[in-house]
Amino acid sequence: MANFAKSHVPRFSAEVYQNEYLPEGGREVNAVITVTSTGGGTTGGAPLFAPTTDAGGAGAPRGPAVPGGAGVVIMVDCSGSMDYPPAKMRNARNATAAAIETVRDGVAFAVVAGTHQAAEVYPGGGRLATADATTRAQAKDALRKLRAGGGTAIGTWLRLADRLLTSADVTIAHGILLTDGRNEHESPEDLRATLDACAGHFTCDARGVGTDWEVKEVTGIASALLGTADIVADPDGLAADFTQMMEHAMGKEVADVSLRLWTPQGAEIVFVKQVAPTVEDLTGRRTDSGPRSGDYPTGSWGDESRDYHLCVRVPNAGVGREMLAARVSLVLPGFGGSPPQILSQGLVRAVWTDDMEASTSINPQVAHYTGQAELARVIQQGLDARKSGDADGATAKLGRAVQLASASGNEETAKLLAKVVDVVDAATGTVRLKAKVTEADEMTLETRSTKTVRVKK
Repeated sequence: MANFAKSHVPRFSAEVYQNEYLPEGGREVNAVITVTSTGGGTTGGAPLFAPTTDAGGAGAPRGPAVPGGAGVVIMVDCSGSMDYPPAKMRNARNATAAAIETVRDGVAFAVVAGTHQAAEVYPGGGRLATADATTRAQAKDALRKLRAGGGTAIGTWLRLADRLLTSADVTIAHGILLTDGRNEHESPEDLRATLDACAGHFTCDARGVGTDWEVKEVTGIASALLGTADIVADPDGLAADFTQMMEHAMGKEVADVSLRLWTPQGAEIVFVKQVAPTVEDLTGRRTDSGPRSGDYPTGSWGDESRDYHLCVRVPNAGVGREMLAARVSLVLPGFGGSPPQILSQGLVRAVWTDDMEASTSINPQVAHYTGQAELARVIQQGLDARKSGDADGATAKLGRAVQLASASGNEETAKLLAKVVDVVDAATGTVRLKAKVTEADEMTLETRSTKTVRVKK
């Protein structure tokens, strides 16, 4: 594993969990990779010094990379619906003020008002302000200009945030987006094009306030921009949520880390998924990085740990043969023409055996996350069936979800499910659909359906 030029930059490690044994004729290799970054601290706007290594990989550092900084843009929905009830707009102002207060000295920041168009609230002039006591006070004062009126075109908000963050030339770029309604003033295709254009430029956390917004829109924004999504059903909870989001953003120390997968001749990647803390399919986001090598984006990192599930299809080999099925690397892009930097590596192996017990044993981590991915999937299917009036289908899918949540110890998801179904027997997944379910409870379950728990030690 690489050493680092500055102690506040996280150190990365990659641990591989798998059953490497395959039966004769077996071709699919599954592994869970736990990626951990530690020792980062929270430096706010202090220059980021990325680790550098020798060309051969995880060697000694050659020195600091080009210094950069952190930038964040807060996008606040100011459409007409934010005035119903009037407390919603007041809570949005208070939440934004709380987030601004959490921005650390030296971080570049801006506030954008979003309607059917995007407008700079602070500092204006197509730029970001540098956080200190004076600019934070000025920004909070500028929030008085926020008034509800107009429509909703979220793509315009994101494009303005992208322009502001790009103009600041920051190393770690982050957005926080709040909406209370559906994206009614631009087409889904326009929003998709915006997300494609912004992907890789900045990460974005998205929040829906109240119950009049579209879950798949908000979660889709967060997914495309490698951020988090959640519901704040009661606007009174906005300030606490915005403060927590901003604290999380301020803890990021390294941006644009990629999961690089090398596979041997004849092997192919079946899928790559983040499976903790949430399920996120990264398979379609691959960019080629060399012969038989591809990069999958993971976004920005602070002090944290995430799990990834990798499935590789390898060429068939005879009993007694073994091969390297994949080499997993954590990679940081090079600065100023320098080569990419390898932060850590792990190996996925395949060994063919005629020992039936060895080849049929399922690794606990792989089994656990296979179940967590299924849990997220059947919740979505169950809720979709419920909305379409398919009571039998909804009962079957949500019953399976209850069974999976119970077996894996995912207590938070189990509690959310219990607000939508009456649980008769969790172990067998026997449930009855509740006759009355509040919209907030249903949306909360859908929004948080991809949240997972880790393997019980």
